[in-house]
Amino acid sequence: MNKSTNTYIQNAKEVIDIEVEALLTMKSNLNESIKNVCEICLQCQGRIIVTGIGKSGHIAKKIAATLASTGSPSFFVHPAEAYHGDIGMITKKDVILALSFSGETKEILSLLPVIQSLDIPLISITGKPTSTLAQKSSAHLNVAIPKEACPLGLAPTASTTNSLVIGDVLAICLLKQKNFSHIDFARSHPGGSLGKKLTLRLADIMHTEQLIPKVSASCTLTRALLEITDKRLGMTCVIDTNNNQLLGVFTDGDLRRAIDKGIDLHSTKTGEVMSTSAITASANTLVTDAITIMHKNRITTIVITTVEGQVVGIAHLHDLLQTGITV
Repeated sequence: MNKSTNTYIQNAKEVIDIEVEALLTMKSNLNESIKNVCEICLQCQGRIIVTGIGKSGHIAKKIAATLASTGSPSFFVHPAEAYHGDIGMITKKDVILALSFSGETKEILSLLPVIQSLDIPLISITGKPTSTLAQKSSAHLNVAIPKEACPLGLAPTASTTNSLVIGDVLAICLLKQKNFSHIDFARSHPGGSLGKKLTLRLADIMHTEQLIPKVSASCTLTRALLEITDKRLGMTCVIDTNNNQLLGVFTDGDLRRAIDKGIDLHSTKTGEVMSTSAITASANTLVTDAITIMHKNRITTIVITTVEGQVVGIAHLHDLLQTGITV
């Protein structure tokens, strides 16, 4: 390792050390104010309106997104835009969460009279508890730092890290108080892989009705082979045709073994060579759980049945993997 590489590594570690120190400082400064802030947010009947400008604005957007996805309705409003009309987006049921490390950002301070006229709570996140914004707030979170990681002390670095983390602290504290579950989380993420993993069920993707390969136990292996070929799932269900009850399955693997044994395909009944230990699942089974079951049992298809054992669907591993869900 050359001298230049050592310099980069040393500089990188110094930045991390400074930011870790900033976080530990914030942790030591944490007091009952977090309880006050959480109680204000829990009592909010509207939305948590997050605002900030510059780097604090970027952090504010992330905090708003995290709050919204963890059960606390929230959105970001730019303070300058609020002053020029967007203040109309704020109602008397809302709470304002303002970020300004200095606590003296003029664009935010200019909103104070309007916030006071709405008579709604103002929560501030600053690094200066004695600042104007902190003093005018209903509750305040202190994110003071020993110093910025930027050697010039100009670029917000450790300060934005603290602000970002206190936003996560707030979101998770509220999540726990609300008993926000993984199902609730999935409702907020219906289109993403996380939402699919938590909500997509076999009923949503299984082959049904005429697409289900099915034969009777009394049909010949030749007929079963035609059904396997026609439905292209590498197997067929073997059912009681009187009540659609699953009796077993016959796979292309079973067919190969039958051929190896010299069994007559034209005269042998499917029920004589089928596998009776078929792996089944309910239509309500999560796709992620079904994938786990299939991997564990080394199968490529799973039969979906009712509680009474009637066949209602079938799913191939390819169908499950095409959802984009991984386990």
